[in-house]
Amino acid sequence: WQTISGEHGLDGSGVYNGSSDLQLERMNVYFNEASGNKYVPRAVLVDLEPGTMDAVRAG
Repeated sequence: WQTISGEHGLDGSGVYNGSSDLQLERMNVYFNEASGNKYVPRAVLVDLEPGTMDAVRAG
């Protein structure tokens, strides 16, 4: 989430610090706006590649 948050102009606490209108327009792809002008993740990203799944199962 750190990478995706940074790409969308969010700091570690979910506050928007960017300067791009395009970032704000596309914010809802991965984030919902919460109280206090903060954004929270709205998706779960899962890597289903077989090697990754094997590592999770063995883990």
